[in-house]
Amino acid sequence: MAKKLILAALIFLFVLNMAAPAYCGDSVKKLGRGFCNIFTCVFELPLQMSRINNADGPMAAGSWGLLKGLGMTCVRLTVGLYEVVTFPIPFPKKYSPILTDPEFFFEQENW
Repeated sequence: MAKKLILAALIFLFVLNMAAPAYCGDSVKKLGRGFCNIFTCVFELPLQMSRINNADGPMAAGSWGLLKGLGMTCVRLTVGLYEVVTFPIPFPKKYSPILTDPEFFFEQENW
């Protein structure tokens, strides 16, 4: 009985996995993008401080870089939460990303 139940659960998960893209289209990508933004928002702080340090020096990095990093952390977290909550709704137009440069945190070329 337990083997049949496990087999049925595996078949159900396989079918569910295959059906998700057919029903959701780009909403699955919107959901993934939202989770990615939530989990990677903490990396904005050191990234922004590093960028400001390279451009303007350590004093600017400790002040302006810290503030910019905290701001971008909040922005990425807020956008991520919004995209997770509203992933089935095709807004903005056709599930387009709100943060476009970059869409995902780890797409950045210059760290």
